[in-house]
Amino acid sequence: MLWYHTVQTEFNARGTVVQNCSQEIVQRTELFAWQVEQLRFSGDFYIYNPLQYAWNMHEAYIRKYLAHPVNTLMLGMNPGPFGMAQNGIPFGEVGAVREFLKLDEPIKKPAIEHPSRPVLGLSVQRSEVSGKRLWALMAEHYENADAFSQEIAITNYCPLAFMEQTKHAKNITPDKLPKGERMALEAICDRYLLDLILLLKPTYLIGVGTYALKKLQQVVSGDDRYILGSIIHPSPANPQANRNWQEKTQQQLVALGVWENA
Repeated sequence: MLWYHTVQTEFNARGTVVQNCSQEIVQRTELFAWQVEQLRFSGDFYIYNPLQYAWNMHEAYIRKYLAHPVNTLMLGMNPGPFGMAQNGIPFGEVGAVREFLKLDEPIKKPAIEHPSRPVLGLSVQRSEVSGKRLWALMAEHYENADAFSQEIAITNYCPLAFMEQTKHAKNITPDKLPKGERMALEAICDRYLLDLILLLKPTYLIGVGTYALKKLQQVVSGDDRYILGSIIHPSPANPQANRNWQEKTQQQLVALGVWENA
């Protein structure tokens, strides 16, 4: 499979020519989804690839919210079980997807589902706390999702979710995979991330947590065009996130220069 990089332009409301990179990102993401699907893992776990079964939703997200170059790219690690794994949207807490992003597309099922983690799409009853916190922060700062998308793009480093076969379906993060399998996955994810950066042309590269920051640092190592930083990961498993996370994160983004004020 080949990926052809083409350039499209359009005019914004003020008549200024802007680059529309959504088609390039859609094509590149289709290749990305296919590449990770070819990988094989030896672990005793379930693997979900929402770029496959939730592709309609993810494509809609790209076309609406990754359509133009932005000032800031925020990067998460991989899909959460009640967020992107359910609907294909990075940090995809169901309420935020419906009410802030206003996306609703057909969602299929993975070929094999964990009995404790069925894919219910926008019908899922559990909230993805990380996504709820992150998108609530964006909704408070910006008048609407369109205004948000003019400045910030949010994506994940790895599109795959790994879950133990146990009843509790414990999440396995990509850094916990066997070394050879992890390196094969990271090589594909690194290349996709770099291509995304080149298409979106951000100034700020912000890791949601230290893992994502490390990946950004590795991908653009030695390139001084970018300002790198991180925010506290909003997961409730992170003790720092469970007290005044929104206020702390607003302060971090102002200190980094992403926002002028909270």
